[in-house]
Parts: sequence; C-alpha cells; structure tokens
Amino acid sequence: MNELLTPAVLGIGIIAMSVAWIINTAIRVRHGYPLENSWGRSVYPKKDAETAERMKLMTQENAQLRAEIGSVKDRLANVERIVTDSGYHLTQEIEQLRLSGDKEKMQ
Repeated sequence: MNELLTPAVLGIGIIAMSVAWIINTAIRVRHGYPLENSWGRSVYPKKDAETAERMKLMTQENAQLRAEIGSVKDRLANVERIVTDSGYHLTQEIEQLRLSGDKEKMQ
C-alpha cells in the first residue's frame, strides 16, 4: 500500500487536480456562472459601464427575437390551418386526377 503513495504519484495527483480546478473555473467564467469562494458564497464580478451596456443590448436583442418567434408562430399557425383545410385536400385530389388522366392519354 505504501508503494502506491510515492512522492511522484502524489505530485502527479496534485498537479492533475490543480489543472482540473483551473479548467473548471475557466469554463464557469466563460459561460457566465458565478464563481464561489472557499466558503461556498458566490463571488460576483464588479459591474462596470461596459457590462451594463452589454446587458442592455442583449435584453433588447432578446425582446426582438421573442417578437420574431411570435410572428413566426402566427405564420406557422396560418400555414397549418391552410394545409388542414378541406379545400386544400380537394385541390390536391383534382390535381392527382388530372395527372392520372394525362398519363392515360399518353399511353
């Protein structure tokens, strides 16, 4: 058992854990997760004018995208209504009969 905890293995383990901690922190910062101190409390970055402006622009863009999604949903509902309308099916059946009649004439 003592052979497993040689100084080299212990050093590699400490280095691996340190690298994993650094990578984890970098990922959390990149994706906007709050950092935590050693007591588990969140450490929030200071808000400056640039951050406030960026948040304002992102909020406006979010509102525009939500409005666009709403209009796309409305258009999709209209298309679904048209496709499920019985007149649309009748038109398709007429076109199929026309096409089959044209094929019979060609033979």
